[in-house]
Amino acid sequence: MKTEVKALVVGGGAVGTSIAYHLARAGWQDVMLLERDELTSGSTWHAAGLLPYFNMSYATTHIHDYSIKFYKTLEEETGLNAGFFVVGNLRMAQTEARMDEYRLYAATAETCDVPFEWMTPDQIKARWPLIRTDDLKGAIFHPTDGYINPADVTMAMAKGARQRGVLIERRWQVDGYAWAGDHWDVTVTKMVEKGGNLVPSDETQVIRAEHVVTATGNHSQRTARLLGIKMPAIPVEHQYIVTEPDPALVEWRKTNDQHPVIRDADAKWYVREERGGWILGPYERNAPARFEYSVPDSFRADLFPLDLERIEEEYMSMIHRLPSSETVGLKDDFNGPICYTPDGNPLIGPAPGLRNMWLAEGFSFGITAAGGAGHYLAQMMVEGEAEIDMASLDPKRFAQDWMTTEYAARKNEEAYEHVFILHHPDEERPACRPLRTAPNYLKQKAMGAQFGCVNGWERPNYYGSKDAPESFDHDARSFRRGGWWQHAVDEAKAIREGVGLIDATAFAKHAVTGPGSAEFLSGFTCNKLPNVGRINLTYALTEKGTVRTEYTIVRRGERDFYLVSAGAWAAYDGDFLRKAAEDFMAAGGAHVSVQDITTQWGVFAIAGPKSRAVLNALVKDADPATVLSNKRFPWLSMRNIELGMVPVMALRVAYTGELGWELHHPIEMSSHLWDRLMEAGEAHGLRLVGARAQNWLRLEKSYRAFGHELGRDATPLEAGLDRFVDCTRPYAGKPAMLETGIRSKCCTLLIDGPADCDPWGREALYAEDGTRVGRLTSGGYSVAFGRSIGMGYVRPGLAKPGTRLKVRMMDALWDAEVTEDSPYDPKNETIRVDG
Repeated sequence: MKTEVKALVVGGGAVGTSIAYHLARAGWQDVMLLERDELTSGSTWHAAGLLPYFNMSYATTHIHDYSIKFYKTLEEETGLNAGFFVVGNLRMAQTEARMDEYRLYAATAETCDVPFEWMTPDQIKARWPLIRTDDLKGAIFHPTDGYINPADVTMAMAKGARQRGVLIERRWQVDGYAWAGDHWDVTVTKMVEKGGNLVPSDETQVIRAEHVVTATGNHSQRTARLLGIKMPAIPVEHQYIVTEPDPALVEWRKTNDQHPVIRDADAKWYVREERGGWILGPYERNAPARFEYSVPDSFRADLFPLDLERIEEEYMSMIHRLPSSETVGLKDDFNGPICYTPDGNPLIGPAPGLRNMWLAEGFSFGITAAGGAGHYLAQMMVEGEAEIDMASLDPKRFAQDWMTTEYAARKNEEAYEHVFILHHPDEERPACRPLRTAPNYLKQKAMGAQFGCVNGWERPNYYGSKDAPESFDHDARSFRRGGWWQHAVDEAKAIREGVGLIDATAFAKHAVTGPGSAEFLSGFTCNKLPNVGRINLTYALTEKGTVRTEYTIVRRGERDFYLVSAGAWAAYDGDFLRKAAEDFMAAGGAHVSVQDITTQWGVFAIAGPKSRAVLNALVKDADPATVLSNKRFPWLSMRNIELGMVPVMALRVAYTGELGWELHHPIEMSSHLWDRLMEAGEAHGLRLVGARAQNWLRLEKSYRAFGHELGRDATPLEAGLDRFVDCTRPYAGKPAMLETGIRSKCCTLLIDGPADCDPWGREALYAEDGTRVGRLTSGGYSVAFGRSIGMGYVRPGLAKPGTRLKVRMMDALWDAEVTEDSPYDPKNETIRVDG
């Protein structure tokens, strides 16, 4: 065994072998893969091998697309047949709501060049007469995917990796990771067979590895403990059954190719052909999480007992959909662990708090994702970034400071159950909630707040009826304008015309202080640093010059900076900030302290033409009438003020684009300040406002949002943020940003869409001649213009105001027009109004 390598991949399933293969293909020479048992002995061996394209995530869709195309090339390269049967995938719908889900999904698929066809019930019946179609509304069909033999594709990737110089060692278990400053010392133990179990021997080695990738599947909790981190990858039982041959299918196959994989999403199952019979895979309720802490030594390529009662409903619905299966007996059954995460998407990327440690864990659709995961993770490791924005799959989207094993297990069970539950774009899942609540949660709930969950925080999405407050209003959801839509309209109008109050406590907040803080931040971000008492919006860049993260920087003193970023990205932003500060000091910079102070500060945003009047009623000052004037408190400045008995760090900013302030205050005084604001606002018609209205208002101002317009696949110049980019000084990522140029351009569009639907930010954009020219990244409704509104990226020449385009919504093309940036109040006169 080699004891010094450039990259060590831990885990010999489909994901691990793909990563090893792609690292070698990307040019890394010394790559080694370790497997504690045999290749494929984890979840890979009992996977059903389906390759579904369907996924609402832009990044995951690209990953699946790459896998499906890549697997088709393996036999030519390696001589091994990967067992890929391109039979197609028919996803059926029993309701119009399900068809709407497919129409929205198709928007994402279209932007990724994923082929699909729409089918009516009659067309389904004509092509596949074994399917009962009288209660269907239609289907979406992917002709280029199907299913694959998991063991065969894994062995083909392993052979391809060996051909490229990868060393694969079996029966070695990792027992320790130690960071040595520039490499990892990985302690491994030889595993031997004893009484049918694998047990450690006395033979150990220490492997020196510059980079380590973990792809340990069901063993992810053990991996997390060895690394000293938290990882919400925990397996859930997944069972499927194999039937005896179905005579009707056998007869049909005499004159036809293989039957496509069929999915009855409303019945919560998939079915595929298997040697003249059927494989039924349900996603039922109450499937339990397993191995919450570790996998028993006795559990190898093993299974759990089948629980037929738990899947009885799904089994009967298969008989309903495939009537010929009613008299067919059961041939085999499988019930094995499949790893999940709370949102059902894998963890791919750098481990939190660690250097050169990469995670590839939590793959609930591991065979589908393995090829693409290896490809894009190898790009991140070798080139510094992937060609697509992988932030939505970053392991740090789940924070280290509050997430527990219990939380992960229960949320993973929910994710499993939700595989076939309607994926509304305004979906809010109820498990493990409420958990993190701001001080005024119960007051807001009593006022009709309908909450969303951001980084574990409960955050009002909108305010519904006070008479029937309910935290999780499922009935309000829709793929079109849901029951919440009119509430959001009224809230947005309140801010444009009067005054609204938003609880923004979930914002991420970091304090950066110390002798080196100014020099560090100057080289860390692309905008000039603000003067003391002032505020700047700025961006930290990747090695490729794209947007790594966004911060609002408040300068409280010469060496005292307060950084605010999106609440959903708190751990992601904080980890990057701390590592950058460590690098700065390691290179000789003066000391910098980075502290996450998110839970120390509550935040209220008050905005609207009457917001100054509300605050004036609370200001305590020798001359209270002038405290909030432009002279004493100009736009983009910070002042420490007193509102009643509460000391407030007030920021003259407003994400809504209206006159307003953010009121950052000691969180223990949050309840008191809330009550005083509500009392003062009563005379001015103050209205409580949620995140959905706020999102619409920021679109009217063309304010870019991280995870939407801003990400690791576009530079700030491509995002149209030139005014926040200082090209007069050096900083990280600047050369690459300038060298990249403008590949596409962000713009705002006003859209004449259907009367009952607004864009969600996933839709394809077309030129008037029918050529696809871009995609939306955000969407909603504009109360200022009475039309749908969106932001997105198009070819550079098409981003000019007045350009006429088309946007695909609900499988139809609708007129759209590129407008000037900040179509509402483009000169920022309203936000700067004096008083």
